[in-house]
Amino acid sequence: MAILCGVDIIEVDRIKHSIENLGQSFKDRIFSPGEIQYCEDKKASKYQCYAARFAAKEAVAKAFGTGLGSKLDWREIEIYNDEWGKPYVALLGKAKDLFKEINAVNISLSLSHCKTYAIAYAVIEVK
Repeated sequence: MAILCGVDIIEVDRIKHSIENLGQSFKDRIFSPGEIQYCEDKKASKYQCYAARFAAKEAVAKAFGTGLGSKLDWREIEIYNDEWGKPYVALLGKAKDLFKEINAVNISLSLSHCKTYAIAYAVIEVK
């Protein structure tokens, strides 16, 4: 079994600035409706939630070894939380195809944030 990993850290203010200046178009380009609703429901910590999900998408793409752009689209990697708050990844489109192509069996994800930074670490297990 192989382990692929990716990590990303981002300044929360960078995401806050993008959302405040570009508005819904930025959110719609990066996040799914479910992700947007989750973050907006967080009220005071919504920018930290957006930043953590942004970092998570980057970390997953890095673990795949592709980055985001021509190989993977932002919205093909969705970040949610289960009933206990544990983050998990849902893949769509090319990301889901790539997961199958490399014989991946699981993606583990860890997120953390404070007022100024958000960080994500992704591990993809491959047969």
